[in-house]
Amino acid sequence: MGFFLFFFLSLLSLASSASRVDQKTFIVRVQNEAKPSVFTTHKHWYESSLSSVLSPSTPIQLLHVYDSVFHGFSAKLSPTEALKLQTLPHFIAVIPEQVRHLQTTRSPLFLGLKTTDSAGLLKESDFGSDLVIGVIDTGIWPERQSFNDRNLGPINSKWKGQCVTTNDFGSNSCNKKLIGARYFCSGYEASNGKMNETSEFRSPRDSDGHGTHTASIAAGRYVFPASTLGYAKGVAAGMAPKARLAAYKVCWNAGCYDSDILAAFDSAVADGVDVISLSVGGAVVPYYLDAIAIGAYGAAEKGIFVSASAGNGGPGGLTVTNVAPWVATVGAGTIDRDFPADVKLGNGKVVTGAGVYNGRGLSPGRMYPLVYAGSGGGDGYSSSLCLEGSLDPDFVKGKIVLCDRGINSRAAKGEVVKKAGGVGMILANGVFDGEGLVVDCHVLPATAVGASNADEIRQYIDSASKSKSSATATILFKGTRLGVRPAPVVASFSARGPNPETPEILKPDVIAPGLNILAAWPDKVGPAGIPSDNRRTEFNILSGTSMACPHVSGLAALLKAAHPDWSPAAIKSALMTTAYTVDNRGETMVDESNGNTSTVLDFGSGHVHPTKAMNPGLVYDITPMDYVDFLCNSNYTINNIQVITRRNADCSGAKRAGHVGNLNYPSFSAVFQQYGKHTMSTHFIRQVTNVGDPNSVYKVTVRPPSGTLVTVEPKQLVFRRGGQKLNFLVRVEATAVKLAPGSTNMKSGSIVWSDGKHNVTSPIVVTMQQPL
Repeated sequence: MGFFLFFFLSLLSLASSASRVDQKTFIVRVQNEAKPSVFTTHKHWYESSLSSVLSPSTPIQLLHVYDSVFHGFSAKLSPTEALKLQTLPHFIAVIPEQVRHLQTTRSPLFLGLKTTDSAGLLKESDFGSDLVIGVIDTGIWPERQSFNDRNLGPINSKWKGQCVTTNDFGSNSCNKKLIGARYFCSGYEASNGKMNETSEFRSPRDSDGHGTHTASIAAGRYVFPASTLGYAKGVAAGMAPKARLAAYKVCWNAGCYDSDILAAFDSAVADGVDVISLSVGGAVVPYYLDAIAIGAYGAAEKGIFVSASAGNGGPGGLTVTNVAPWVATVGAGTIDRDFPADVKLGNGKVVTGAGVYNGRGLSPGRMYPLVYAGSGGGDGYSSSLCLEGSLDPDFVKGKIVLCDRGINSRAAKGEVVKKAGGVGMILANGVFDGEGLVVDCHVLPATAVGASNADEIRQYIDSASKSKSSATATILFKGTRLGVRPAPVVASFSARGPNPETPEILKPDVIAPGLNILAAWPDKVGPAGIPSDNRRTEFNILSGTSMACPHVSGLAALLKAAHPDWSPAAIKSALMTTAYTVDNRGETMVDESNGNTSTVLDFGSGHVHPTKAMNPGLVYDITPMDYVDFLCNSNYTINNIQVITRRNADCSGAKRAGHVGNLNYPSFSAVFQQYGKHTMSTHFIRQVTNVGDPNSVYKVTVRPPSGTLVTVEPKQLVFRRGGQKLNFLVRVEATAVKLAPGSTNMKSGSIVWSDGKHNVTSPIVVTMQQPL
C-alpha cells in the first residue's frame, strides 16, 4: 500500500504544475461490472469517463482496451487527469507505464532431446504438435526455414487468432506452423511519436532479429545444414519442433511499452495460445503495478504456461526480474560448445578468448601492433570503451585494439575500431563482467577475453611501453569446439536472487541454455546487429536469458502435449523438482563470472532436465485461490489484489495459509530477521499430487542448510491412487549468526521425496538478516 500511496502523492505533487505537455501513458484498471447498460461497449463507456476528466478541447484517445487478462484501458494522460480519474467510481487503479527491454543447434541435444528415441518427451508429445506457443517479442521473419509447415496437420479448431497482413507481411506469411501474427505499437507511438517506417516495420515482421531467434528456439523446425559464418555447424531445431507459433510484436527501436505488452497478453489469451514466452524485462515493482505480472496472472488463470527471462543483470545479487510466482523465471547456463579464439602475445604467452569471424582475416603467422584504446590520448574514458568517434586513426591504424566493455554494444565497438583503421579487436571484460565470455559475429577479427586475461594483456602492453618496445599480438580462431567441460556453467550475465519483491519465493526458478545459442535470423539484419553490417545469414549466435526463456517455453509445450491435464503450476513443478545442479564432471555447477561453486540464488532449483520432467512422480500444484491467499499474506490491499486477479478477494482464509512462504511452491525460502533473538523458527505446509505410479511410497531425505534444524512430518507419504494429494509439514529452526548491521547470511540445503524411481527435489534456503 505504501508504494501505491507514494505514487498517488507523487501524482498530487506533479499535478499542480502539469500541463498537456507532461502527458504519459497510464494503464487504468476498472471494476469488472462497471459498464452501465446504456453504453453499447466498454470502449464507449471508457471514452465517456475520460471526457469527464479531460478539458473540452482535448481529443479522447484510448491506446488499448483490455478484456481477457485485465479489465480496463490505457491512455495518454497528464498527472492531473490521472489523479482525477483515480477518484471516479468504479476506477480501481491508475498504473504508470514502464518501458521494458529485450534480454538478450546444439541445445536440444545437450538437453537430451533426441529424435531417434523410441520413447521420450519428443515422442510422447508428438514433438509438441497442436500446442500453440505465443512469443511476445520483436516480431518474426516468416520466410525462414525454421518456420516451414511441411507435414504439419490442420490447425486446431480452438485457434481464434489471426495473421495481421500489411504491405510487408502478406497473407502468405502465415502457414500451418506460424498460425498467428499481430503487432502492438500504440503505446510506443504515444511516447515516441509516429514510428520511422524506413528503419522498422509497422507489421509483425522482425527488424531486430531477437523475436525470430527466440521463436525458433522455442519451436523451430529441423533445418540442416545450419550454421552462422561457418560456426556451430549441424542441425538446428527448437525445443518443440511441431508446435505452432503465434508472434506478438511489442518491442520497437525505443523499447517495449507496458500498454502494448498487456495488449499482447490480452490477445494471446483470447486467441487460444497454450504457452506464452516473454524474453523482456524491466524494473521490479509490486505485482499490482507490474503489467507483465498482471498479464501473466490472467494467462495462468486460464491454464496458459508463462515463462519469462530472469534478466541479464548478473552476476550481482538481487538482479532477478519477472519474479511473480505464477511465472516461470528462467536464468541462463552454458552448453558444452564454445568458439575459442585465443590471443597470442608478442612475449609468447597465449591468452584464452572466444569469438566468431569468417571475413578477411589476420595473416597467419604475422604479429600485429597491439594497443590499449584508452592510451590513445584525448578523452581516455570514451576511447577506452571504443565509443563512436573516440579513437584517433593515427593511433589505431593497422593495429589490434584492446577495448573495454560498457556503454555501447560489443559489436558497435568493433565497428568503431574498423572505421578508425584497426585490423582487429580484443574485447575486455571489466571486473563486474568477470570471466564470462559472450561471442558476437563481429565486423572485423575480434575475440572476447575475461577480466583476469584482460589485465594480463594490459600489463603486457604497459611493460612493452616501459621497455621502449612495441607490444604485438594476433588472434587465433579455432572454430567450434564440442564436449566442453565443465558444462553447464551459470552464465556470468544471468540475473541472480534473492527475489527483490518476495524473498520467500526463490527466484530464478531454473536455468536453461542461454550462452552462444544458434537460432534463426532475419534476412535484412546483419549478424552483428548493426546497420553497417551487410552480411546475411539464416542463423545467428546470440546470448542472454532471452535465449534461455524460450527453451523452457518449448519444453512446457512438450510437457503440456504429453500431459494435457497438467496446470501451468504442475508443469513448472515438474521442471523444477527434476532439475539438476551438477555439471558434466559430476560436481556442483560453477559460476562463470568467478569460477567458484554457484548457489541456489544463481540457478534456483537447477538446470532443466526435460526427459525427467516428463515423469516427475509428484507435483506441487497451485490454484488461483492459492495465489489470492499469497497476495493477501503479502499485505496487499483488496484493491491491489483486484488489479491483478480481476476478482473481489476474501483475505479471511489467507490466515489459515499462515504466511507468504506457504504458497504451495516447489522450493522453500525462510527469511529470519535477527532482532537480538538467539533462535528463530518457521514452518511450511506443502501438498503434493501423485502423477506417478498409483501405489507408491515416498520417503523423505533432508539435507538441512548448515546451522539449521529442518524436520519434515510425516517422513513418508503413502499413495493409493493417481491424482491423490497428500500434505506434509516442514519446520525450520535457525540459530543466530554474527552479522554486521544491514548484512545477510544465506545457506541452502534440500528436501527430497523418493520412491526409489523418482527423486522429487526441492531446494531449501535459509537467510539470516541483521537489521540496520
